[in-house]
Amino acid sequence: MTRFAIALAMLTFGSLSSLAASKDAVSYVNPLIGTQRSAIGYGGTMPFVTTPFGMTDWTPQTRQNKISVVSYNYDDTTISGFIGTHQPAIWMGDYGYVTVIPQVGELRTTPESHKLPYNHASETARPDYYRVSLDAGADGKIDAEMTATERCSIFRFTFPTSAEARVIIEASRPGIAGMASANPEAREITGYNPHRMDAHLGPFALPNFKGYFVVQFQQAPVDMKTYGMDDAKAESSRGAYAEFKPGQTIQVRVGTSFISIEQARANLQREIPEWNFQSVQQNLRAAWNDKLSRLQLSGATDENRTLLYTAIYHALLYPRAFSEYGHYYSAFDDTIHAGESYTAYSIWDTFRAENSMLTLLAPERIDGMITALLQNFKEGGWMPKWPNPSYTNIMIATHADSLVAEAFRKGFHGFDQQVAWQAVYKDAMTPPDGDTTRRWLDREEHTPYEARAGLTYYTQLGYIPTDKTDEASSRTLEDSYDDWCVAQIAKALGRTKDYRFFLKRSLNDRNLYNPALGLMNGKTSDGKWAPIGGGRDDNENRSVSGWTEGDAWVYTWSPLHDQAGLIQLMGGAENYDAKLDQHFSGGHNVHNNEPSHHYGYLYDFGGQPWKTQAMVRKIAAKEYDASPGGLDGDDDCGQMSAWLLFTAMGFYPVNPASGEYMIGSPMYAQLSLTLANGNTFRVEASNNSAENVYIQSASLNGNPLDIPVITWEQIQAGSTLHFVMGPKPSEWGSKWRPSLISVN
Repeated sequence: MTRFAIALAMLTFGSLSSLAASKDAVSYVNPLIGTQRSAIGYGGTMPFVTTPFGMTDWTPQTRQNKISVVSYNYDDTTISGFIGTHQPAIWMGDYGYVTVIPQVGELRTTPESHKLPYNHASETARPDYYRVSLDAGADGKIDAEMTATERCSIFRFTFPTSAEARVIIEASRPGIAGMASANPEAREITGYNPHRMDAHLGPFALPNFKGYFVVQFQQAPVDMKTYGMDDAKAESSRGAYAEFKPGQTIQVRVGTSFISIEQARANLQREIPEWNFQSVQQNLRAAWNDKLSRLQLSGATDENRTLLYTAIYHALLYPRAFSEYGHYYSAFDDTIHAGESYTAYSIWDTFRAENSMLTLLAPERIDGMITALLQNFKEGGWMPKWPNPSYTNIMIATHADSLVAEAFRKGFHGFDQQVAWQAVYKDAMTPPDGDTTRRWLDREEHTPYEARAGLTYYTQLGYIPTDKTDEASSRTLEDSYDDWCVAQIAKALGRTKDYRFFLKRSLNDRNLYNPALGLMNGKTSDGKWAPIGGGRDDNENRSVSGWTEGDAWVYTWSPLHDQAGLIQLMGGAENYDAKLDQHFSGGHNVHNNEPSHHYGYLYDFGGQPWKTQAMVRKIAAKEYDASPGGLDGDDDCGQMSAWLLFTAMGFYPVNPASGEYMIGSPMYAQLSLTLANGNTFRVEASNNSAENVYIQSASLNGNPLDIPVITWEQIQAGSTLHFVMGPKPSEWGSKWRPSLISVN
């Protein structure tokens, strides 16, 4: 073995210090991945400086963010400031944000007027640190640096000697009744921003909602004033600024809160008690290294490492913390409570793989995250679909049921199980207000909480009719999966009658199978087949065909719990696999949207696992790379990244609440994952390469493994999963079939 090979082998099982002589795990993360639109796609990500699950994320602002526009885009050429944002995804809005703007020369307070050119050559972007040089024209350059804690940040601005220096704090935007006040003696600017961009999507007005901030300066300003957003001479206090003598390095620290200005100040004192930029940055780097270094791999290039460590970074951003040292503001009853809270669950996306990844990478957070959903239930009446930070009614079904079921299945006990049952039972049994008088349109404004829209029809007909409820076909199939999840929770709690009831109802997905087409097909209320629809962008999809961001091809295999039933409906595994062949060859697999994420793994169910092995490698190579444009589709709070992580490891949670993972094709020679229980799970792939994607044989802890499935318990035991890879398909795993659901 060469010295290089020995070094690679040591990487697999080593500690953080063995990652590389000169590089730690953070060094491989590139937060710019996903920030540029490219031939691959557009990830809609931002280069956040924040902690894992940080309450407030800090990013350079190249454009004014809004729903469908994020603050940073790689192709922009100017930066207008540095925003403390809570926007979790491109198609969601921001709330309670605050912007810090360095400036020289005359006072300019509109977003367009304080833009400064920059180039990527001067830019350093890491999870723990961001630096850029801003071109102030004839006045010189402003060097800007920032690092952060969970709720706070610290900036270091080095100003040119040619002009008076200024730091502007933008509390809000035109039309938003924010507030800023200046206290020169304390070197402090305080204020709040009540803006919620998604306020029109939910049922609640929140008169008490505000994002509070406290901004402190290390150096003494020569002047400090408030200003009006559109007129620098106005008396309004939409923002404030501090001015300094030229040529100084000014340190600025910012505390944020959703409770009060006093709490923002307390958060700042607790998280950044001293003016020590380097110490804050080192602590943040250590926090990320602790998480990132739990994954070790060999047989990987630096580009490979960047892909995987950046995927971990993206996966560990959400859900975000929403409590502040024992208390939290509830956006469900507009009051302050004692306890721990989280928000920004993109559940329709993340229940598939992101949440399952968190059970491996951050299991210490799972009980708190489930508890937060249950608190939302107690305070607002339902567990949310997409809290940002309140109800938004975005997407369909009640997949919080899946998160709760997965927590039960994997042995998490730090939440109230009886309240959990009440919450999922209400999801499954209580129609939303006005269920039969509304169509429940996508992003319909100011509606009651949507819950399982169409549930009235679902319980009466066994499906949701397309002529009564929008997205009815997709709702039927996804509600069936959620029924299966509720059944598993009932079983765990010894509620046998409820278990059998929901297990039987979870087979409602079969009511939409059209044997003449070999596809799922919506139905109208008179039992007739609805038009099949023509694709994700077909205008008929939602109102006539009943699909959500997809079509019949995308949704036919969507019942994650009932692939055995689908095999039976299609007339056997051979037909099932042939239909999957048509799905992929016909271009129906759209990886940049979540309903297709498990499709590459489905050949495991039909007895052709070699096709899964080839397909998931193909998707990974096509949809991801280590460039700014290397992420196809919105990352959706880590789901796109979690898919890549699982695929790299060689397995994927097709049914995340089952505790089972379907085996694909491991992407690296050796990979290990340090678990929270102290064990290490290892994946070894002899002869692995870009050509050798096919599993020839497999073993678990030295014993033959003949099925394409591993379990949560096997991973947690610290097992070694060993594959022998080759360039041609083999029969390995082909005899396994999933069990048909029995309701008897």
